[in-house]
Amino acid sequence: MFASCADPKALEGLSWLICYLTTGKHMLFYASFGTVLLLMLVTAPVALAFGFGGALSARSSLAPLRWFGKAYTAMVRGVPDIVFFLFVPIAMDQGLEYIRHRMFCPGWTEPVRQGNSFLVCDAAKLPLSSSPQIYHEIYGFTLAVVAFAIVFGAFAANVLYGAMKAVPHAQLETAAAYGMSQRQVTRRVLIPQMWTYAIPGLSNLWMILLKATPLLFLLGVEDIVYWARELGSTKSQIFDYPHPDWRLWYFLALLVFYLGMTKISEIVLARITTRLSRGQATLAGETLRKGADA
Repeated sequence: MFASCADPKALEGLSWLICYLTTGKHMLFYASFGTVLLLMLVTAPVALAFGFGGALSARSSLAPLRWFGKAYTAMVRGVPDIVFFLFVPIAMDQGLEYIRHRMFCPGWTEPVRQGNSFLVCDAAKLPLSSSPQIYHEIYGFTLAVVAFAIVFGAFAANVLYGAMKAVPHAQLETAAAYGMSQRQVTRRVLIPQMWTYAIPGLSNLWMILLKATPLLFLLGVEDIVYWARELGSTKSQIFDYPHPDWRLWYFLALLVFYLGMTKISEIVLARITTRLSRGQATLAGETLRKGADA
């Protein structure tokens, strides 16, 4: 990183530590914190969209759609998360490559699945072998987002479904009596009213998502857990910066990071809860009203 770091073996003390912490791999380690934050910021709205779809489907008057919504929620919630985190990327990757294989290589005569191997032509691979490394990283990250969204979308669907049922039915009946269609009742009354009931559950879901981000390591994404283990493990004299086992200190840094994110999340979520509770006929809303009257 610095010109003075050209010969690591000639460094000592603080100079050695500064040069060690500014190596190329450490820059990737620092950037991986951004990867975790990006995953959360992208996955949260996508999972919420999945949750909305699942909750509205479960409330649908159409039986097939209602069955689909309830089956999606029950199936994902009933299977260990790690199974879906590992299954979804593999299934999507092989499914997309198989479709491309059928489109781009119609003359292929060999079976695609040969024992434990999944073989497609070079033109069907995602991304292509000749693609820059950044495309491979984006593709892997996208598969991870979809896997997280499917899992947490099912939990969000359960939370939103319960919040919709918590909205007083009399309000929905009153809106219908004023001539609103079912779609208008849902959009103008049900969804705005449900948020105050959904926020506690969604807050917990956000915290769980935050704690689940280290699973990126299992999906092949070079996240903070990967780099903490890689950089912290023992380095012998064959490396430029040899050191003993420092994984304790690297994982301690991750501990501080996650505790800091948890505290920030608690502050933001508390403010959102207060904002959405104003004027609502709930315990939180009544507390705010009495506080204002006092």
